[in-house]
Amino acid sequence: MAARPLDISELDEGDLWVFGYGSLMWRPGFDYVEQIPAQLIGEHRALCVLSHIHRGTPEKPGLVLGLDRGGACMGTAFRVAEANRPDTLAYLRGREQVTGVYREVMRSVWIEGNARRRVRALTYVVDRSHPQYTGRLSLEEQFRRVANSHGKSGANRDYVISTVKALEARGCRDPQLHHLVALLQGDTPLHR
Repeated sequence: MAARPLDISELDEGDLWVFGYGSLMWRPGFDYVEQIPAQLIGEHRALCVLSHIHRGTPEKPGLVLGLDRGGACMGTAFRVAEANRPDTLAYLRGREQVTGVYREVMRSVWIEGNARRRVRALTYVVDRSHPQYTGRLSLEEQFRRVANSHGKSGANRDYVISTVKALEARGCRDPQLHHLVALLQGDTPLHR
């Protein structure tokens, strides 16, 4: 169930920009020239994707992030040198397109510190028609899945905690993820 990759004609010429909003922020896995905090408007970060490989198994799926409709998302824009475009695209497609749950798209992102600087960046948006898309889950359901899942890339809880740490390093807070991390670390009770 492979998602259609962008055609080379859909990419801008020159350096390639990539927008990371989850694990790409703290483990990009590709060479880049620079990384800059950036904001994408029109979609938000959400734990809305069942993970059967990286953070869970088909029998016990984990939960990972996707960009879903509405709102805005702070993340990281990576500038990749034009010479590294083919390798970066191949790497990202191998990492993000394993089950076809993400659509590969180009989106405008606003570079932090310069309100007028906007770049088009490659990003991965959740496909709402895909069976791994969960929609909006309760905090209790998120906690249950994240606390008890493990895949080939490690524990699901480590994925969420690392993402929150990456956001904090950029001076950003994601209230839902921060609350989930507090639950995972036992800093707050699930039911008040």
